[in-house]
Parts: sequence; structure tokens; C-alpha cells
Amino acid sequence: MKPDTGIRQPQEIELKLALPGTNLASLRKRLARVPALARHPATQQHLHNIYYDTPDQRLNRERIALRLRRTGSTEDPVWLQTLKTGGRSDSALSQRGEWESSVHGPTLERQALQATPWLDLDPDGALFQTLAPCFVTIFERTCWTVRRRDGSLIEVALDIGQIEAGGNLAPLCELELELLAGQPAALFDLARQIARSIAVLPETRSKAVRGYALARGELHQPLRARPPKLTPHQSLGEAAQSVLREAFCQFTSNLQALRASDEPEVVHQARVGWRRFRTALRLFLPALNPEALPSLQPLHTLLTLLGELRDLDVASTDTLPPLAQAYTAADASRENHWQNLQELITESSRLQRTAVRYALQTPAAGAALLAITQWLESGPALAALAAPAAPAPKATAQAKAKPLPSLRRWAKKRSARLHEKLKIALQDLSQPDSQHRARILAKRMRYSLETLAPLLKKRRAQRWQQQALALQTNLGSSRDLQQAAVLAAKLEAAPGLSEFLRGFAAGQA
Repeated sequence: MKPDTGIRQPQEIELKLALPGTNLASLRKRLARVPALARHPATQQHLHNIYYDTPDQRLNRERIALRLRRTGSTEDPVWLQTLKTGGRSDSALSQRGEWESSVHGPTLERQALQATPWLDLDPDGALFQTLAPCFVTIFERTCWTVRRRDGSLIEVALDIGQIEAGGNLAPLCELELELLAGQPAALFDLARQIARSIAVLPETRSKAVRGYALARGELHQPLRARPPKLTPHQSLGEAAQSVLREAFCQFTSNLQALRASDEPEVVHQARVGWRRFRTALRLFLPALNPEALPSLQPLHTLLTLLGELRDLDVASTDTLPPLAQAYTAADASRENHWQNLQELITESSRLQRTAVRYALQTPAAGAALLAITQWLESGPALAALAAPAAPAPKATAQAKAKPLPSLRRWAKKRSARLHEKLKIALQDLSQPDSQHRARILAKRMRYSLETLAPLLKKRRAQRWQQQALALQTNLGSSRDLQQAAVLAAKLEAAPGLSEFLRGFAAGQA
């Protein structure tokens, strides 16, 4: 078969959703019953994709994915070669460059890359000669093409299969909504209809990104904070959007990892991501429209379960181990009591993880996360994905006469206000409630300073950050001891164990 010399439009606008439900057998049928899809026939394909890179993963560093895809029957296969450039990595809504064309067979063809950014990367073809298979994705794709009344055209693809890399396997179950025509808002409108009956999770990582992570053995590693580098020339709205996106990405990415990982740090980083998101909402309140913010109430159960799981993890891994000798030193028979408490907490942690994973399979939680994603992508940023940005209008004389406050000046005033609030809270730490408030304010102060650091005087920001971290650590240790005592009583541990922990907490306070 002759290769098709035509190249698809080099742009892909896509909303990617993971499907945390466990009943894969009924998933296609349930999707087919969604009213927006029920009117459209579905097609099915078996797709086999081979991703290529250099031995030192040059393409991965350049955020380029290059693959060969086999479609059709074994007797008469069709081979497609695709190059994609990386878009933003902090949102389930992505815009990427995409160049796809047919090739003669199961071998990469440099000629098919002529109209792509590849020539800038590899002008003499030397890099092309070093390419080799890196990982594989194999899945069944069920596809619906939906034309909506507003004129938008959307391809909905259900992919069920696996990723294979270096002998490691990872399951694949996700929904991709690709915009073929129209505005990106149509993707969210259709996704909301699906999320009413099927649990979804915003997925920020492409299959290629997950393939590389699987090859490195890092697929389910916790994602830590990566505050965006704010610059003084940004507007308050631009800064708010980038900070909120990154914090929410940390939250949802760790929720994804939690589906398969029992690592306590994954739970911790999920909660850190959510606290940073809430802190950013407070921090940038002047730039936000509170009435447009989706309700967070549907996430209450999930967040409560996460908090309870974190308390169990902290007690098991951090709080109790250093105290074992102090409790058992006076009486050797206490070792059984201590061991029993550890076993009770371990089993409770296992059950609590199951509860969290079950909460992720409820449509209400997924719909809320999807609504927040849409809110983060709304406004001018969303419209900019569908059309080139219009040139900024020339400043009027009035605008020149009354310039808006700079982001740097705003950051300085905002951080000073937070510091003053914390100083007031520290004037009275005599009660548990006042200690808790000071600890919360210390966290907000720390997260805010980490975000605003590029806009502040380095020495002052570092000093205030160190103060906030020290307060958070000291007050947190006392709180963790108190919580361990509560857990010991709740789990009906040996008499005296809870009192021992309370006494230790009182002594530390």
C-alpha cells in the first residue's frame, strides 16, 4: 500500500480522563447508554503502538513522542507514524502538536517527518539513526464520533489495555475526548454528561509520559510540589491560574498513584496538594470570582477518608516506632500490647486505603474534580486553545495614568499580612484549639511563601519560611502524639497505652 502523503492538522486538543471503576466488562455498555453517546454507533479497533527514543532518551527530554501504530488486520495491517510535541503537563486538558501520516511498514521513515519539528532537532539525520523501541502500548479502542447542536465535533475514545516497558506491565483504562471542531468548552460539557453516571479522574499524563515512567520504575511515585516560577510582569490572574493548576495537578496525580500504590508518601503528597490548592484559593482571592468556583462539598467524604488514612500512616511509620522502647522498658509483658497496637493500626490502614479507593470510584467525586478542572481552564485561557491570541490593545492614556499594582508589590503586601496574622496567633498557644489554628496558619504561610518566593526579597522570604516550617513541625509533632492516643483508644488497645501516649504528648507540649 502506498503511504499517504497527506499530514493531519498539526494540533490536538484533548481532555483525558482515567476511569477508576473496576468493572471493565460492563464499561463499554455503560458508556454506550450515556444519552450523548447512545445516538451514535461505536467502532472498535485493536491498536498496537511502539514508541521510539534514543538510548539516552533525547526525545523524552525534548518532550517529543514518536510512535508507530499498527491498525487493521494481521493479514493487511496499516501503519501510521506519529510525532507529538509536549503541551502543558499540569492539566487534563491538553493542546499538543501532532503530525501523523501513513508509512510503508513496521519501520520508521524519516521522510514522513519532513513537515514536522523533527528537522529542527535532527537536521542531518544522525539522531534518527539512533532511534530504537522504548516501550509499547496495546489496547482495544471503542470510539464514538459526536456532532453536537452547537456545531462542535468530538471523538470519544475508550481505551482498555496495557503499557509494556522493560518487562513491566501497567493496566490502561481511560477516556479521551478529542476536539475535532468547535470550542474546548464542548469537551467539558460532554465529559460532565458522562461523569454523571461513570466515575472519572482527570489524567494529566499522556500514555507516552506514563510509558517512560513505567520504564524507569516510577509510574506510581508520589508527585511533590513544583511551584511555578512567577515573574513580575505576569498579571495577578495569570499567576493565580498557573499556581492553582500546579497544586491541583499535584492533588489529582497523587490520587491516581493511590489507586495502585500503598506508599504512605503518596497519601501525604495528595493531602499536601489539596492544602496548597486551598491556600492558593485564599491567597489569590482578589483575582478570582468566588461565585464561579465549583462546590467542593462532593469531595468531603474523599478528603475525610484521606485525612483519617494519613493519621493511621503517621502513627504507624513516624509517631509510634520511637516510643516503643519507652513503653516496654519497665515491663517486658508490654511488648505484646505494643505489637498488638501496631497490628491493629496496620490492618486499619489497609481497610482505610480500600475505603479511599472506593470513594474514588463514585461519580460524585469525579464530577467535582472535573468541574474544578474546567474552572481552572475557563476564561481567556480556554478560548486561547481554540484560536490564536489576539494582539493586546494599545494602552490608553487613562490606563497609563493609573497603572495596576505590580505583582511583586502585591506579593510583598500579601506575605506581610500573612506574617502578621501568624504573629498574632502565636501570642496564645495555651489551648489545643489555639495551637491548631497557629499550625494551620504556619502551613498557609509556608505554602504561600514557597509560591511567592521569586517575587520577594530572598533573605526575608527564607527567614519567614524557616519560621513557618519550624512551627508546623513542632506543633505537628504534638498533634500527631495526641492523634495516636485517640487512635489507641478508638482501636481498643491495651489499657494504659492511650494514657501513656497522652502523657507523652502533654510532656512534649
